[in-house]
Amino acid sequence: MTPQQPNWWKTGTAFQIWPASYKDSNSDGIGDIPGIVGTLDYLKDLGVDIIWLSPMYDSPQKDYGYDISNYQDVWPSFGTLKDMDDLIEQCHKRGMRIILDLVVNHTSDQHAWFQESKQDKTNPKAEWYMWKDPKIINGERHPPNNWKSIFGGSAWEWVEERQQYYLHLFVKEQPDLNWELEVVRQAIYKEAIEFWLDKGVDGFRVDTCNLYSKDTNFPDAAISLQEEPYQPAFKHFENGPRMHEFLQEQRNVCLNKYGDILIVGECPGSSEETILSYLEANEFSCVFDFNTVDLGTNRTLGGKKHHGYKHQLPDFKESLARTQRLIQQHNVWGTVFLENHDQARSVSRFATDNPEYREAAAKMLALCITSLTGTLFLYQGQEIGTYNHSADWSIEDLRDIDSINAFNDVKDKYNDDPIWNKKAMRGLATVGRDNARLPVQWSAEANAGFTDANTKPWIRCHDDYKNVNIAEQLQRADSPLKFYQRMLKFRHEYRDLMILGDFELHDLYEQKAFTFVKKPKGTAEEGASKQELLVVCSFSDEEEPVDMPSRLKSRESELLVSTLGEESAGKYLRPWEGRIYLIK
Repeated sequence: MTPQQPNWWKTGTAFQIWPASYKDSNSDGIGDIPGIVGTLDYLKDLGVDIIWLSPMYDSPQKDYGYDISNYQDVWPSFGTLKDMDDLIEQCHKRGMRIILDLVVNHTSDQHAWFQESKQDKTNPKAEWYMWKDPKIINGERHPPNNWKSIFGGSAWEWVEERQQYYLHLFVKEQPDLNWELEVVRQAIYKEAIEFWLDKGVDGFRVDTCNLYSKDTNFPDAAISLQEEPYQPAFKHFENGPRMHEFLQEQRNVCLNKYGDILIVGECPGSSEETILSYLEANEFSCVFDFNTVDLGTNRTLGGKKHHGYKHQLPDFKESLARTQRLIQQHNVWGTVFLENHDQARSVSRFATDNPEYREAAAKMLALCITSLTGTLFLYQGQEIGTYNHSADWSIEDLRDIDSINAFNDVKDKYNDDPIWNKKAMRGLATVGRDNARLPVQWSAEANAGFTDANTKPWIRCHDDYKNVNIAEQLQRADSPLKFYQRMLKFRHEYRDLMILGDFELHDLYEQKAFTFVKKPKGTAEEGASKQELLVVCSFSDEEEPVDMPSRLKSRESELLVSTLGEESAGKYLRPWEGRIYLIK
């Protein structure tokens, strides 16, 4: 009997494209869909199987496409519906798949639904969003509760026409849809999901997929930020009481008729048990567990950018091990990722961007994540080891509304004090979202080859694009890009161990190295005759020993991969080196 083949999305490598910053084909300073089509062969050669395209829908761009005004059209700067048809066709022609962002917790305030809803309390769409009467205190109007928007300030915005507030968990131009109404859910399924699946897309990455169901009593949040009027209220709108009901309906009414599509959920702030509940119910194919990318960000304190802290290596290991355990102990699937459009660069955050070791560290992280079980997601620029922008940049260089709000919060609170402003910019250089949104560094030419030399890009290019770029790394055998190409092939060659195998962590509390074993799925330790992989990754500027688990020491081992070259590998790990040994 032939073993059942795993779902296509389990063994694929996905590559996220942020279209505004990817490739500008018409010299207007903004990336576009034809620009993406022109690079598909590059992505195919890299080893990409799935493209995840960040929002390209029509939008006023208050939150860079996550404020959608029309689910069935494309923002003109990115192209046209015909361009999208071409992109879908060209991906499939190369044997690649494509998934889109599904953003249905909220719309733009310019969406026709909201424009009708805001008119008065009696129109047909009056209840399609979350409207509440004001709280009157001493004769003055106040928001219905003290919830803080994820992007800062109150989560409520006043509308004169209705004499009511609407809820917006993100910027005020992103009103939250009222998922409590069936008519709203049906409209979402038809306009935002089925329209694109009928065009041939292969699935969706689901934005903020655990926020649809709120605590509709809208109680005040507990005070966790002293002296501030608005408080983090995650417990009242994350993983709410009707989430499973909504997602089961979506699956049964809408998704199942399209077969084996990829539905990957973004589940910030979710416990292991909560994530498992979504996966066991088949409400998502897999989810993004934010345990790793939340390290050092003080999310529970409202995500203050200047209050970041340096995590320890055992925290990093345990955060990755959490998803590995989930896959291993339950019949569910997971993802592997270190970067996306909302995160700073992984080399800077989790390794080192010291020029002496930066490329070594980028390759070590590549070896580490390609060895982990789950669907692998890479982000544009990660494959060349792009690192964070300088802390010397000014707030005028940034575009992200979340970062600008965070800076202004500090500026206002401390009366424009230059030292506090510098502290805020240092925080944004460490964890700010614009780190991921700078133009892709295609070459050493002007504007990093992203756009024409005479065109000003919509956002500043990285200062170091002349040294860190795709064209240069394609020509150099020892570059991070070439190493990613190698590892993505290697990952498929050893897929039963690397993609589908079991994970065994060795020495959690070791502070300088990350060591783990990949075993055949379901193999007990006594099955020692079967081949295994030993993965060792140095997180140190010094030489480190290769620490092999005692049960493997009596077996023959062969060095298969070294990030710094197998032929020159000695007894000890070199600084920021990663290795894979075949244990026979």
